[in-house]
Amino acid sequence: MQNLLVSIGEMFTNLFNGSGLAQGSWQNYVMLLVSFVLMYLAIVKKFEPLLLLPIAFGMFIINIPGAYDVVWGTYPEGSHAYEDVQNPGLLWYLFFGVQNVIYPPLIFLGIGAMTDFGPLISNPKSMLIGAAAQLGIFLTLIGAVALGFDLACACSIAIIGGADGPTAIYTTQMLSQYASQDLLSAISVAAYSYMALIPIIQKPIMKLLVPKKERAIKMKPLRVVSKAEKIIFPIVVTLVVGILLPDAMPLLGMLMLGNLLKESGVCDRLSSQAQNGLMNTVTIFLGVSVGCKAYGATFLTLETLSIILLGLVAFSFGTVGGLLMGRLMCKLSKGKINPLIGSAGVSAVPMAARISEDVGREEDKNNHLLMHAMGPNVAGVIGSAIAAGFLLSLF
Repeated sequence: MQNLLVSIGEMFTNLFNGSGLAQGSWQNYVMLLVSFVLMYLAIVKKFEPLLLLPIAFGMFIINIPGAYDVVWGTYPEGSHAYEDVQNPGLLWYLFFGVQNVIYPPLIFLGIGAMTDFGPLISNPKSMLIGAAAQLGIFLTLIGAVALGFDLACACSIAIIGGADGPTAIYTTQMLSQYASQDLLSAISVAAYSYMALIPIIQKPIMKLLVPKKERAIKMKPLRVVSKAEKIIFPIVVTLVVGILLPDAMPLLGMLMLGNLLKESGVCDRLSSQAQNGLMNTVTIFLGVSVGCKAYGATFLTLETLSIILLGLVAFSFGTVGGLLMGRLMCKLSKGKINPLIGSAGVSAVPMAARISEDVGREEDKNNHLLMHAMGPNVAGVIGSAIAAGFLLSLF
């Protein structure tokens, strides 16, 4: 009987030691709480749920105490290199597309197939707003270097200001061989989180910088863009940018290919697949992969928090840059341009354009700025890809 009791005791001891209850750290539980908050924002508040929910659930899975070795894999002592993992799990395989920068260009392919460049072609001046909205990237680059980050790390942090998750991941991973630190998890989580939290971040800045009178400006309808213009545009942009800045081609080239598939009218099946099946699949994989890198033990550091704060600065100044350009264009046009469309100069399509519409309608319910804001918004996509190519060309 005594031996039986000892055996039962050992069984329960082994069961407890093998459970997450004996393995969890306070960092894991903090990240679990963070994942619950993000799920709440995605499900209840509907803050970009297509992005935020997969990210939050990836964060949730990886931080369940004891789950890391199963869903990701184990490392030999002294190594945390992706390629050194032993007994790789599901999330390790999903992360392959991030590690080898496959997902970001595929996301751009889908974005291109879903995007109408008509508002930008109709109003080419929108490119000025898209360019001005990259202000946050370059200001943060200077700030990060001043705070002691090496140039590669500073470039990776600064690209958060483009408000484009795939671009941030692509740039960070391409620069990882030059960087002194692995910043991918912090940068990817920050970039996607700020994209999802655009309504909270941008609206106060818009109301602060744009006077009530200018927020109520109504703009004339855009001219109709011909089919030929829409077909020629992606080809010309790819050629010009490709010659001047080849490093931008993986992202910009896929963006323009997706758009050409859509506008050509002869590749409906391919365009539909890029917009739907491919885009949805890659979004799930990318979101979960991003979330699973937010592992408490390695994520909750002072360095990570500083990167997230710098990312907020970058994103905020990107919005400021676009709004200031919008106000300048408003003055030069003698009140024909509503400066609110300047906030859409960041790359978050179409979320930023919707915020311009929402704030404009708060002043006048009959003021519709969405299509006008889409011009700067798609210009921001192009601008962030060009900015990423520029940063990569430095190395």
